Amino acid sequence: MSTAISPTAYNYKVVRQFAIMTVVWGILGMGLGVFIASQLVWPELNFGLEWTTFGRLRPLHTNLVIFAFGGCALFGTSYYVVQRTCQTRLISDSLASFTFWGWQAVIVGAIITLPLGYTTTKEYAELEWPLAILLAIVWVAYGMVFFGTITKRKTKHIYVGNWFYGAFIVVTAMLHIVNHASLPVSFFKSYSAYAGATDAMIQWWYGHNAVGFFLTTGFLGMMYYFVPKQAERPIYSYRLSIVHFWALITLYIWAGPHHLHYTALPDWAQSLGMAMSIILLAPSWGGMINGMMTLSGAWHKLRTDPILRFLVVSLAFYGMSTFEGPMMAIKTVNALSHYTDWTIGHVHAGALGWVAMITIGSMYHMIPKIYGQKQMYSVGLINVHFWLATIGTVLYIASMWVNGITQGLMWRAINEDGTLTYSFVEALQASHPGFIVRALGGAIFASGMLFMAYNVWRTVRASNPVEAEAASQIAVVGAH
Repeated sequence: MSTAISPTAYNYKVVRQFAIMTVVWGILGMGLGVFIASQLVWPELNFGLEWTTFGRLRPLHTNLVIFAFGGCALFGTSYYVVQRTCQTRLISDSLASFTFWGWQAVIVGAIITLPLGYTTTKEYAELEWPLAILLAIVWVAYGMVFFGTITKRKTKHIYVGNWFYGAFIVVTAMLHIVNHASLPVSFFKSYSAYAGATDAMIQWWYGHNAVGFFLTTGFLGMMYYFVPKQAERPIYSYRLSIVHFWALITLYIWAGPHHLHYTALPDWAQSLGMAMSIILLAPSWGGMINGMMTLSGAWHKLRTDPILRFLVVSLAFYGMSTFEGPMMAIKTVNALSHYTDWTIGHVHAGALGWVAMITIGSMYHMIPKIYGQKQMYSVGLINVHFWLATIGTVLYIASMWVNGITQGLMWRAINEDGTLTYSFVEALQASHPGFIVRALGGAIFASGMLFMAYNVWRTVRASNPVEAEAASQIAVVGAH
């Protein structure tokens, strides 16, 4: 039996704002990715300008897809999930609104400063100190909204998805604040508070855990809510989800040194990072299996439900990426893969296959609900989007695997007299066909986002503002 709880139960306004911006930033970030991938095929696309060079635009691409697209998806879905599972409204509407506008301000700041060359030069942490401080303030406000909502929950139980979201919020704050410690010398320039190998170690402790907590743990929170909801099945094993959570957050934080094999980092630290990376395979696959097995008895739904297809294929890519990562962390494998396009392929197997696909599937599930609609405007367009995303991802990562292994083998090939067999330019020429396929794969994936934008626009346009508001005012106990 279900009973209605208080009207005006949920704040869906901020969820809608983040959901729409997820699509907008997705198109811009992925579009920019296609553009810079094309620059590697046709260097003329630099236009001879310093602001449009690969080196200036590549960090903007990563910031847009990770923090703008991924970040808005995490804000929006976490606000949606925490309200639904705790059966209570966000603790503060004004603070939630501040997180939305503050986050957009950080992104606009990145769009302005990065092409101008204002950068810390730290991977995924390029934003200079004024923007880094604003980001930290917004993030603390986010934590206050999220954990404040949990403290006033109507349910005794804290759903496992909220544990993942909570860990992602806490650890991201820690990583960002510690890695961004710096000495400003002007409004647009600062120097890291750390030096030499210590700076590199702290940067990759941050860098890999930006992947581990921002791009994995947060999106696992998404997976643990939206996969069971879309499959209309309970999560396969609640006990496994708890083991998955504690094992993942215990191990992931140690994996960063595998980015620094064969560098000035002490050998013991490299070996520790390698060992932790290999052990990390177990909790990662535990989570993947838990998500997949949730479909037990519901596999037939994949024939007709493209949203569920997005969610399940994202889990397949998550499983593949979290197998590939530990393998690449092994020193002997890394000796071949390091600095090659194989690394780029691995990153995008996770970014396109896992992060983007779980996001897209979750958005297709959530958007009709926050706009008071029964479903998206067109299921057919979701199907088209699914195939474009899948084909685009496969082309992208396959081309980068081939390129990466080719580059690794050519770079270390030596003649009998000990000289290098190939010049760097020859390795670059051999990579050119792969660059073409990569740009094509990226373009196919990005084109799917345009279908999504049209589908979302039609869905939003069909919604009655009164019905949309009613969707946020009627909550049903037992529906979660």
